[in-house]
Amino acid sequence: MKIDKKAFADRLRAALKRERIEASASELARLLELQGEEVSSQAVSGWLNGKHRPRPAHLEALAKIVGVEPHELEYRKIRPKGVQDVNIAWPDHVRGHDRLAFEDYLLLSEDKRKLVRDLIAELAKGTSGKTR
Repeated sequence: MKIDKKAFADRLRAALKRERIEASASELARLLELQGEEVSSQAVSGWLNGKHRPRPAHLEALAKIVGVEPHELEYRKIRPKGVQDVNIAWPDHVRGHDRLAFEDYLLLSEDKRKLVRDLIAELAKGTSGKTR
């Protein structure tokens, strides 16, 4: 069982690195809270260090944060080469915090979405040299 906990920790750290999310207990606890799952940074530290495994609800939230299915994070079931998950809608370059922000954006009402789009357009002025 100790090997399973260590293997889970390794998979979690690798997934965080791939998504460019800091493998910090406090940062991961904060992201989990944003997903509606309150957990202490001590518990997250136990997951990251291979001492404990997360509860199913926490596992689901972790999987969402790192952009994989829960069973992949837990058991490392690897899809055959060339087989893609039909639920993956984000381009490869959209990772971690950006993907989570986009998903939150999609939950906003239309008037709040417009406000966010206007803010982004204003912030982007003059940064890329491109105009729309």
